[in-house]
Amino acid sequence: MLDESMIAEDLEWSVADKQRAAFEILSDALADAQVEGIEHEIVVQAALFAVFTDLVTCYGEEAVAELAEKLPLRLRGGEFTLDRALQ
Repeated sequence: MLDESMIAEDLEWSVADKQRAAFEILSDALADAQVEGIEHEIVVQAALFAVFTDLVTCYGEEAVAELAEKLPLRLRGGEFTLDRALQ
């Protein structure tokens, strides 16, 4: 017998699934902008501006400033490097 609650549970996305899907959507938008002739650097800067303004709207300037203060350590730790070799 097929249990409808089990089917619904299987269809729910995990946070990681949603993050991967969102990343793909944003990556596709970046590629589309490049096809339209907008330089990569300009699109990335605009994306960062959009992200930070949205974060400030949602969480406030102080919370976003605290997040930004942690970025150098996270960057140097490779958290945002997609093709790094894991040991």
